[in-house]
Amino acid sequence: MSKKIVVLVLGIILLWGSAAGAQNIEPLRYDTPIVRVKDVARVQGDRENQVFGLGLVVGLQGTGDGSGSRANIQMIANMLEGFGISVSPNDLRMRNIAAVMVTADLPTSLRTGDRLDVTVSSIGDARSLQGGFLLQTPLQAANGQVYAVAQGPVSIGGFAVRGGSGGQSNHTTVGIVPNGAIVERELEPYDFAADGAVSLVLLEPDFTTASRLVQVVNEFYQQDLARARDQGTVEIRVPAGYASNVVAFIAELEELPIRPDANARVVINERTGTVVMGAQVRIAAVAVSHGNLKVQIAQDRSPGGDLGLGGELGEELEQNYSNTTVLGGNANVQDLVDALNAVGATPRDIIAILQAVKAAGALFGDLIII
Repeated sequence: MSKKIVVLVLGIILLWGSAAGAQNIEPLRYDTPIVRVKDVARVQGDRENQVFGLGLVVGLQGTGDGSGSRANIQMIANMLEGFGISVSPNDLRMRNIAAVMVTADLPTSLRTGDRLDVTVSSIGDARSLQGGFLLQTPLQAANGQVYAVAQGPVSIGGFAVRGGSGGQSNHTTVGIVPNGAIVERELEPYDFAADGAVSLVLLEPDFTTASRLVQVVNEFYQQDLARARDQGTVEIRVPAGYASNVVAFIAELEELPIRPDANARVVINERTGTVVMGAQVRIAAVAVSHGNLKVQIAQDRSPGGDLGLGGELGEELEQNYSNTTVLGGNANVQDLVDALNAVGATPRDIIAILQAVKAAGALFGDLIII
């Protein structure tokens, strides 16, 4: 018996004005939330820097690197040489030690003596870092200078069970050392108010958001202090009253309210079947056939012209398919996904249909697949 074919007709009403009315077109408005400036922008120069180092984790219960991991053996030989003990790498067989890469992000706000977390990752064939202890490891930046030193017990936050049943949770070859690194060298200080101006960098560059930020700042201070350098950077002059207290000025800027704008976007995770969409996404007229589903997104008739399907195609659909879902109004991706869910479409079906609609040029927004 053939599978039931479901026709989904989504009506999108387009209002067509006269040529005179077209001159006063209002921009589309969406209910985007009002947030603080600090939630959508950062101060230029306030950033993190990556540091890394090569180290050894000791104290493992036979789950360290095997004899095939030459990095482990050579590092141990070099360490013993530093203590005045000469041992040939060929004579070493140590399953209680693992060679690891130690990484961390160093903020500009940290000072000498401050601590930060580090991530420890096995680079050999170790089976687990559980119960291990990271030996002192210098952490250097891309310029080759050492900025921190890490040492401490490794926490993997998971377990590995071996035997008849077996089992594993999380990655037992990757762990962290909480507060395991001590800052030994501070990053070069950054002048946030260079040339008497502070620059705010948008986390999501957008011309509309940048323009709104300029408007918010100028209206709050009743001065033309801000200007948009581009879609991602807004430059703000420091008022005379804050010349000696730039930190207070930045703190005040970060608390200002702003309504950010965002591109219409649909995010798809093919591995989990997850579809996340924004309210701005709209769909034009298009027809998609997928397996036992036939999806037709049509435009209703409007005062400005005949934009509906109608005609022979509309009559044919009405004659052949009786199980029809009709959604009126400005249909968007949410309407489409809700309708597909209502008729029992699987997440894979929904993802395939959205991809096809985007490929046809009928989905107005970014389709991101992760």
